[in-house]
Amino acid sequence: MKTLWKGAVSFGLVNIPVKMYVATERKDLKFNYLHKDCMSPVKYRKYCPNCERELSSEEIVKGYEYQKDQYVIINDEDMERIPLENTKTIDILDFVDLTQLDPIYFDKTYYLEASQGGEKAYTLLIQAMEQTGKVAVAKVLIRTKQTLAALRIKEKVLVMETIFYPDEIRSPASLNPGIDAVKLHDNEIKMAVNLIQNLSTDFDPSKYQDEYRQALWEMIEAKVAGKEIVSSPVSDVKGNVVDLMEALKASVELSESKRKSSGDKKPGRRKKTGT
Repeated sequence: MKTLWKGAVSFGLVNIPVKMYVATERKDLKFNYLHKDCMSPVKYRKYCPNCERELSSEEIVKGYEYQKDQYVIINDEDMERIPLENTKTIDILDFVDLTQLDPIYFDKTYYLEASQGGEKAYTLLIQAMEQTGKVAVAKVLIRTKQTLAALRIKEKVLVMETIFYPDEIRSPASLNPGIDAVKLHDNEIKMAVNLIQNLSTDFDPSKYQDEYRQALWEMIEAKVAGKEIVSSPVSDVKGNVVDLMEALKASVELSESKRKSSGDKKPGRRKKTGT
């Protein structure tokens, strides 16, 4: 993996030198835009409509539109003058329970590797976090953006998740929240709970695959080979559930039959064995 960033984790008065690596990658298939008539790739030009000519990278600057059609130019020197300290430090601010961090805050994941000389402090932080069951909330400047981050442990390695600031999370207040819960029938709730219990299991990421990406790749291979593409039947998606109880009942029965055929036991509390 390519090193993205070098710095240190600031843990109280302890500085732990680390290297940062991107922990995830997109596996999406990428397409090129082509001219339909001649099949040539479409080019995207850096073109100035006022000067009516293409521009080189050296002629392009960054500008912030503070009013309509009014810009202020920001260059690299301006960015370097921003009065921020510890630009190469991941400053731990607090330790919290992971359950208190709503997943909506998480953005991107990075691995933090101990740099030479920081191995002992790195391992010490991991051991202390594992024993307390806490994750760290920190601030870090990556390239030109200061962001909040959460540090947690995965397979004895420090993992940093950049997280959004509260003002970057959109409020759901304008969305339809459904009906008042008191209008639900007790049997409907019991049936829904039963369905969730039947579908409950331990999380195993290896069992999930991107079927759409696989089907897309198979379709591309078939077209390259000149084979005829056969369309799959499209399922009829209904907007309304006419009889909620009947749908729940059928779902519970289906989930129970699948669980029995796979040999899975229904989740529940383990019975204590006598000594």
